Amino acid sequence: MADEYAAIKRGKLILKGDKPKAKKRKHKKKETSEDSKVDEDSLKHGGWWRVNRIEDITGPISIEFGNNAYISALDNGLFTIGAPHGDTEGPSPEEIFTAFPAGENKFALKSGYGKYLGVSKDGVVIGRSDAVGAMEQWEPVFQDGKTAILSSVNKFMSVNSEDSVVAQSLSAGDTEFCSIRSNKTREVNTVVLPAEEQGDLAEVEVNYVKKFQKFQDKKLRVNDGSVIELKRAKVEGNLHETLLDRRSKMKADRYCK
Repeated sequence: MADEYAAIKRGKLILKGDKPKAKKRKHKKKETSEDSKVDEDSLKHGGWWRVNRIEDITGPISIEFGNNAYISALDNGLFTIGAPHGDTEGPSPEEIFTAFPAGENKFALKSGYGKYLGVSKDGVVIGRSDAVGAMEQWEPVFQDGKTAILSSVNKFMSVNSEDSVVAQSLSAGDTEFCSIRSNKTREVNTVVLPAEEQGDLAEVEVNYVKKFQKFQDKKLRVNDGSVIELKRAKVEGNLHETLLDRRSKMKADRYCK
């Protein structure tokens, strides 16, 4: 079944009324950490990291209930919970879905069989729709470090005693808590300092003097005040104003009056 599942082409989000368009899925390299710290939880799940915001619910997604057990798609359009995986092992192909934004704070999920996940009138999660309508929209709820998934009928996704995936509870408890996981490369917010601000504060002051000096002899005229003043200004958020003031006292800035 895994081979059959993997053979299905995944496409972009198709809204009801639109014609499906096939599109190859691009694979991205895995990254297990947003910074220099090692994400131990991600390593235990084969590089699949826990999502905690709606913006990250795009691309390949798996939904974990319990420990290393993921929702798995069946070829009849229903879903079950797969067998638990070992440490460092990620989800199987039939346990991987493609997520798309579907309105404010909502997303849609497409199975490897090319169908969108929705919920039936009796609260059973089904994947038989070729497009996304109201019933195929899901909302993640993140609170106190826990995650639950709310269906379009305001009931939470869970796995029942028969290992079927349903959405029948009006409130979220232990059986509704899950982990939404992704193996996309996480975006890292990198702040690039201007060339003038690279180095210690004494070097920064010299850099700005060189940049804004107005005198003709090209000799550096750096304020002899303590660097402690600059450290305090940096903490208080007015470093540039302090640097300008120090340059103005030396009459070394073409912008000072």
